[in-house]
Amino acid sequence: MSLDRIDIAILDSLQKDGRMSNATLAEKVGLSQSACSRRLDILEKSGVIRGYHARLSNKMLGHPVIVIVNISLSGQADKQLREFETAVKRCPNVLVCYLMSGEYDYLLRIAAKDLEDYERIHKFWLSAMPHVTKINSSFALREVADRTGLGVETALIEIAG
Repeated sequence: MSLDRIDIAILDSLQKDGRMSNATLAEKVGLSQSACSRRLDILEKSGVIRGYHARLSNKMLGHPVIVIVNISLSGQADKQLREFETAVKRCPNVLVCYLMSGEYDYLLRIAAKDLEDYERIHKFWLSAMPHVTKINSSFALREVADRTGLGVETALIEIAG
């Protein structure tokens, strides 16, 4: 889908305040409310906007420890990948899981209450997942940046360029 300047302005505004009313959004981007609503519908149906949600604080919810985990599997046959991915989706502490290229097969971001909680997750969840042969864990010391997506300013520069 090709985005124009108005689409970029809509996306930028919603990333800053996803609870903004359609009337406020329309005013901000210089459209009528009905035209803004039609644009939003197109952005949602095309998959550019994947959903709306509240960004919660893991720390405030009692899970301040963030662990980056690299996982190696015994193989990369479709069945092995599928079985691992099914299992990893069931673990409630896994915030993000990526299939990777390179040395490890998967990269996970996990939230834990403390080191003992991560030990439990490691023992009862990660180690028990199918086809896992290696687990490498790194503990985040401090969050430096946390973005919800590619800055729409980058997309605007590419369109103008």
